[in-house]
Amino acid sequence: MRSRPTRLALAAVATLAVAGLGAPALTSPAAAGPDATKASGKPSRPTEVRFATFNASLNRAAEGQLVEDLSTPGNAQAAGAAETIQRADADVILVNEFDYAPDGEAAELFRDNYLTVGQNGAAPVDYPYYFVAPSNTGVPSGFDLNNNGVVGEPGTQAGGDDSLGFGLFPGQYGMVVYSKYPIATEDVRTFQEFLWKDMPGAVLPDDPATAAPDDWYSPEELDIFRLSSKSHWDVPIQLPGRKPVHFLVSHPTPPSFDGTEDRNGRRNHDEIRFWADYVTGGRTASYIYDDQGGTGGLGRGQDFVIAGDQNADPFDGDSYDDAILQLLDHPRIQDPHPTSAGAVEATQRDGRINLTHQGPAEEDTADFADGAPGNLRVDYVLPSERLTVRDSAVFWPTSADPLFARLIGTFPFPVTDHRLVWLDVSTARSHGR
Repeated sequence: MRSRPTRLALAAVATLAVAGLGAPALTSPAAAGPDATKASGKPSRPTEVRFATFNASLNRAAEGQLVEDLSTPGNAQAAGAAETIQRADADVILVNEFDYAPDGEAAELFRDNYLTVGQNGAAPVDYPYYFVAPSNTGVPSGFDLNNNGVVGEPGTQAGGDDSLGFGLFPGQYGMVVYSKYPIATEDVRTFQEFLWKDMPGAVLPDDPATAAPDDWYSPEELDIFRLSSKSHWDVPIQLPGRKPVHFLVSHPTPPSFDGTEDRNGRRNHDEIRFWADYVTGGRTASYIYDDQGGTGGLGRGQDFVIAGDQNADPFDGDSYDDAILQLLDHPRIQDPHPTSAGAVEATQRDGRINLTHQGPAEEDTADFADGAPGNLRVDYVLPSERLTVRDSAVFWPTSADPLFARLIGTFPFPVTDHRLVWLDVSTARSHGR
């Protein structure tokens, strides 16, 4: 849930990268040619495709540190993250909290040194395609966004709080998409630069010391303040024999680390709302613009899967105005309710606030036993209503499982406090409307 104090970050496979700010440049190495799907071992007409999300906590405290850690195969936390991905064996996966590095360097190192090398008996996994782009985290705003009277120095906690998204350096807590199937690079849309104020009815924060509404940020600040704390990406996946499935990925800010103005809680709400409006399409999405100048959302005939650490639980935690219900209750979105036995065991083991939670423990996806919110459901893989769901689960084995100590553990965790969530959908023709 939290993308704040120190974490560690992860990466995965290669062949598609976005580099630079503004209008990103795509690079597609020769390995991603028309025979790449065949070379990866994927069937030309699969019956099912597995989508997944994993907040791997592979972020680092200093710029370039993740690249250094992944340059050799000996990093224990990266190996654990890779093994988790290998055992889930998703066809398409979003990895949150993966520090951005130009030219996809970290993604390629993670692929070459970790994912394509079997970890502790797990089979290697090969993703011939990936997509990575810049993040708003750690990008200095030049303004006092937390209203403490000073503009924080970049690279410090105060500077991170005054950045366009919290981070000690540009790209910390970033994300990357990996795929065994080609990515429709010409149709990828990124929304890093979309301004929060341009969302109609945005729930902008109020300064509690004044009577004016929505005035926590000045007009000048709102002119540069972006909605996405990291970014929002629409990454179309080209599955054989059917239209692309749009992989809609993001990592909204945690609804915490603020004050009574609830600036992070409100931002989290609207970051989640963005995808709700985007998949509604039509007039509802007409306000949306992407970083390349395109406008609007998805059409009714386009299938999608929304994935990411949304930092919002439908029953418990600190969310503003039931933020995640904007997706879970959306008529175009299915909630497969993935579960695990490990989450139930963790609730009993961790106790405390977990025993008062209203939500079903078996649906939790993160173990926040060391913090006030307790264990929560915050990581989601949500398919469009036209897709046929075959199966879904949270990768959270119990303590009796041989994998537990190495991949799950108890605080302080060996890999991450989040659990991988996966979803299997049929590749047959979509049902419904």
